[in-house]
Amino acid sequence: MNNIQINTEYVTLGQLLKMTDAISSGGMAKWFLSENEVLVNGESEYRRGRKLRDGDVINIPGSGAFRVVEQTSGQ
Repeated sequence: MNNIQINTEYVTLGQLLKMTDAISSGGMAKWFLSENEVLVNGESEYRRGRKLRDGDVINIPGSGAFRVVEQTSGQ
């Protein structure tokens, strides 16, 4: 499982798909989610605006599993 570090309170599922190179542009998020079963914490998710926070686990078909990790100012 790969960690995805964020320096904000949350990141949207659409942004995460782009960060992991599952999609090449943000405009592809809606299509990708309609064609693939993406799991957030073990449950299917189809909303590109879903807020992902520290500790959330996302499984993306063809890309792998990722954990959101909030980067604190001390790191």
